[in-house]
Amino acid sequence: MSDTVKYLLSEEDLPKQWYNIVADLPNPPAAVLHPATGQPIGPADLAPLFPMAVIQQEVSSERYIDIPKPVRDILRQWRPSPLYRARRLERALDTPARIYYKYEGVSPAGSHKPNTAIAQAFYSKQEGVRRITTETGAGQWGSSLSLAGALFGLEIEVFMVKVSYHQKPYRRAFMESFGATCIASPSDMTEAGRAVLQANPDHTGSLGIAISEAVERAVQRDDTKYALGSVLNHVLLHQTVIGIEALRQFELANDYPDIVIGCTGGGSNFAGIAFPFIGEQLRGGRKVEVIATEPANCPTLTKGRYAYDFGDTAHLTPLVKMHTLGATFVPPGFHAGGLRYHGMAPLVSQIVAEGYATARAYHQLECFEAGVQFGRAEGILPAPESNHAVRCAIDEALRCKREGTPRTILFNLSGHGNFDMQAYTDYFAGKLYDTEYSPEALQKSLDSLPSVAA
Repeated sequence: MSDTVKYLLSEEDLPKQWYNIVADLPNPPAAVLHPATGQPIGPADLAPLFPMAVIQQEVSSERYIDIPKPVRDILRQWRPSPLYRARRLERALDTPARIYYKYEGVSPAGSHKPNTAIAQAFYSKQEGVRRITTETGAGQWGSSLSLAGALFGLEIEVFMVKVSYHQKPYRRAFMESFGATCIASPSDMTEAGRAVLQANPDHTGSLGIAISEAVERAVQRDDTKYALGSVLNHVLLHQTVIGIEALRQFELANDYPDIVIGCTGGGSNFAGIAFPFIGEQLRGGRKVEVIATEPANCPTLTKGRYAYDFGDTAHLTPLVKMHTLGATFVPPGFHAGGLRYHGMAPLVSQIVAEGYATARAYHQLECFEAGVQFGRAEGILPAPESNHAVRCAIDEALRCKREGTPRTILFNLSGHGNFDMQAYTDYFAGKLYDTEYSPEALQKSLDSLPSVAA
């Protein structure tokens, strides 16, 4: 058999519906609380930030939600995305495991993020919105929303975490090429940003701060909405096209994963690949081992607390129950900028808390080592975020080798690293280090979690 084994679906196989895992969970999600009153919020509370169609998806418990035709027409440019069997990597590892990866780097922005950016831009345009504000870490989300803004004729304003703004100039150039405005966060454009800079003029930024700035800007104008690239239910919903396609592709492969792996920062690409498989299990189908991988420098699932917290530093967002390091936690400036978030998607937190998935944390150097090994075998250099999933997949394949068990491993290769070459340059030059977060700072952040009645 050829070294390159690719499972492709036709355009007609593009999913017509998103999958909502809420319909199959034995326990309903915890209520989302108003930041001022502490009471459960309703659609009207979210209306200043999101289009109503998105709000309805956020609170929906329907199992399947139709994908609008204009959204499908755009997704068709790169979807269905390919599923590969990593035979060359298997041979390099000398493992009996069968390794598959769903490759989301085929999108115009080079990652999975357009799956939700296109949908959110469409719903905003439908509602007469002229401008969308957002935040971005590594720049993949900002790039994707900038692309979507160009396609729908929307003005896009992106607050990019300052350390990534300087580390990843090509991501910034990509956004600007599609007409977006990209601002280093914290900035002097918002009260939230100015407060941070007043306390620390050299602050490197965080996703929590960037969210505060984007939300503040969104509520200042009636023609503006806010878009989030991860964490919230509707974002995870839009990403399930990944796993829905993968289920069909495994039918073509006459195989089924024993292990499903995704990297986690806010949870969107992990949910996209894992939720459809977990849903099959919840409805009586085959059981799978699901692993969420995260950076050891921002260990939300492995070191965080499952509690109510704000999604942003300035406490402008609703309170959600999630694994969190505390909204004031600022992780070190490692290169996987898309995973530098203090919280985790409430639905991902719930499935981990209820035992449907486990979490592992990896250090930066071992992830880059795995990414290089994967690239040299498979010909695709992963994004620094995706390297966490690659690391876990390789570790699981080596475990299969030690145990002599030929298990099937699926991981989501959520994006390519073509815009992240400075990170690889630094890795080969020995300039990357496994820096540690401050345990004292983490404890202080956790001690400041809001008090919420049971």
